[in-house]
Amino acid sequence: MKIEHVAMYVNDLEKTKEFFINYFNGKANDGYHNPKTGFRSYFLTFEDGCRLEIMNKPAMEDPQKALTRTGFIHIAFQAGTKENVDSLTIQLKQDGYEVISGPRTTGDGYYESCIIDLEGNQIEITI
Repeated sequence: MKIEHVAMYVNDLEKTKEFFINYFNGKANDGYHNPKTGFRSYFLTFEDGCRLEIMNKPAMEDPQKALTRTGFIHIAFQAGTKENVDSLTIQLKQDGYEVISGPRTTGDGYYESCIIDLEGNQIEITI
């Protein structure tokens, strides 16, 4: 078995799509729109074939996203080297994204940083 894709609802579909394209080299499909329900989505495909579906529809709930909660907590992207982790983290910080940890080596040996994206989701950048 393998995970086919992960999906998340977002408030700003276009800005979220551009975020993953610009910083994580995602490639977006042409999108989907159901005019009956107002549902819209994009599939973003990353270099290794992993896919993320971002979705939006009218009247979504948007509760506060605590960092220590149950459920899915972050998406991790492999940058390849410490230097890539460092430079991407610096770029995201310069562009106004909150860096909540790192870059650092964790107790279990990962070199990583974590940022909060425009939707309040945690994104991990690791080797």
